[in-house]
Amino acid sequence: MSAPVLVIGEALVDIVGTAVKPRNGNGKAKATPGGSPANVAVGLARLGVPTELVTRFGTDVYGDQLGAHLFGNGVQLAPGSVDPNFRTSTATATLDAEGVATYQFDITWEPPALSLSRGCPAIHTGSIATVLEPGAAAIRAFLESVADQPVTVTLDPNARPSITPDPVSTWAAVRRLAASSDLVKLSDEDCEFLRPGVEPVDIAAELLTVERTQCVVITRGGKGALGVSRDAQVDVSAPAIQVVDTVGAGDSFMSALIAGLDKRGLLGERRLAGLTYDDLNDVVDYAVKAAAITCTRHGADPPTAAEHLATWGS
Repeated sequence: MSAPVLVIGEALVDIVGTAVKPRNGNGKAKATPGGSPANVAVGLARLGVPTELVTRFGTDVYGDQLGAHLFGNGVQLAPGSVDPNFRTSTATATLDAEGVATYQFDITWEPPALSLSRGCPAIHTGSIATVLEPGAAAIRAFLESVADQPVTVTLDPNARPSITPDPVSTWAAVRRLAASSDLVKLSDEDCEFLRPGVEPVDIAAELLTVERTQCVVITRGGKGALGVSRDAQVDVSAPAIQVVDTVGAGDSFMSALIAGLDKRGLLGERRLAGLTYDDLNDVVDYAVKAAAITCTRHGADPPTAAEHLATWGS
């Protein structure tokens, strides 16, 4: 078995309710495992990519629920990720009539010791873990310490204005992390918050001025996604679907993006250098279709490789 992809970040429980009764569902609150990095780890494992998650949660009821979910989906937990002295974090997600979620967080973030396993092909991080101290500083230091290692680094800032309300300082933090990342994924909502009035393609061009960054991918909800590398640009449409909710769709996209790169042997020492138009188009298309499946069911429920194949033929 190859060394696992290393995912670093928060694992928490989403308490999902509705402000308006959605088209599908009964509007009752429900506690489900979540946290963007944890969702990405589950998505990767379901797509057949060995995955290790560095996180921190407790042994309370919510922590037991998280542990069962992660282990049940084949995600390895790094030592120290389960801490009996730690209270498991939560996010309260409210869905509007279109199934779009907004969040309020009760979270602390301090990861266990970070280390890179021999042969690890990729490191992924993002979301609250990259901006909430003291854990954010630990992630920055770790990524800078492995800068000369043959490992691909991916970043999904997944901006949360309720956590970091100042877009200027948050964008500066994203730029610093991008300097240690080979691929940066943003959503159109991230772009609107972080760089209001700036076109997504121009944001991508700005991030690609960083020496290490080789690719920027920007999701656009039902319109699909834009992928920009140093040598290519693709615009991939999203398939028509009936949306149940959008919870976890961006995380499914991110996990499928990494899995697609892995399938093409583009992770590790190459660090995405030489990414072709066909590579970029195929990988973004694979990720768009994974996110679409997630949007057709409740909560952060990413597809397996078999489900992706059965639905889209790839």
